[in-house]
Amino acid sequence: MTMGDEAPVTSLVLPVILSPILTKLERQNVAAAQALRKAISNAEFNHPGLSYDMVLGLIRRADLNLDMNESVLRLQGVASDSEVVEPRSSRSENAFQELNRKSTSLKRILSRIPDEITDRKTFLETIKEIASAIKKLLDAVNEVTGYIPGSAGKQALDQRKREFVKYSKRFSNTLKEYFKEGQANAVFVSALYLILQTNMIMFTVEVYE
Repeated sequence: MTMGDEAPVTSLVLPVILSPILTKLERQNVAAAQALRKAISNAEFNHPGLSYDMVLGLIRRADLNLDMNESVLRLQGVASDSEVVEPRSSRSENAFQELNRKSTSLKRILSRIPDEITDRKTFLETIKEIASAIKKLLDAVNEVTGYIPGSAGKQALDQRKREFVKYSKRFSNTLKEYFKEGQANAVFVSALYLILQTNMIMFTVEVYE
């Protein structure tokens, strides 16, 4: 199973919940935090969804009534405030830095959905912001494509862009259904897919830059 085929929340627990915690731990003990980060990352790579199962197990043991989709979506806003845990390009060219900014901006706006979805007027304004942020991110991806060396990298990034567009359309359709049926969780899940696809664009750029 490839990343993104399963529920998106299973792939986002590590970067959204655990990575910020490990970043804070690094301020106290760099070696221990880095060793723990490597161990968890390796475990997640070999057993996708392990981080999700671990956090969910802790929540159940503590008898907490939390919706993981809503919680991870909301916590994305906190993760987006830390450049340390966000997938980012290290290239100094303005096109790459602009991509970093547009990626973070979109995810930060999406993270506001749980707090704003019940206020129709505010939510409609947020939807407009999301649509604009999606367009700006795609424009930034197009700019970066010209800097990617070789056809393999360009093709990989183009494939990621097409996937992102597909999930953007799904998000739009989910919003239409929400205003008919009021299923907020479906919106949360669709937003998480967009965040995951945004991360996949950034990871692809990182690999081929």
